[in-house]
Amino acid sequence: MSTTQKPVSSEDIIGQKYDRCLADLIVKSGVGFGVGVVASVILFKRRTWPIALSTGFGAGAAYADCDRSFNPARIPGTRIIPQSEAPSSK
Repeated sequence: MSTTQKPVSSEDIIGQKYDRCLADLIVKSGVGFGVGVVASVILFKRRTWPIALSTGFGAGAAYADCDRSFNPARIPGTRIIPQSEAPSSK
């Protein structure tokens, strides 16, 4: 019983990545918003800046994950040099 896999088009792969990124953005921003509301009520006398800050942290984390999903070769602090520009070691 062999199962053959259907080829997946590149548009479907990109669409799945965008869907995952959008869902991740909604979830992480929502969690950040919730944490900000709780922190605002408990710690900061109902100020609005903790809500905006923590929502931004959530959106930033989602952006970083999405960026990593679309560009997995880019690692912070490293630079990939193309073969044509690499110094030859003779």
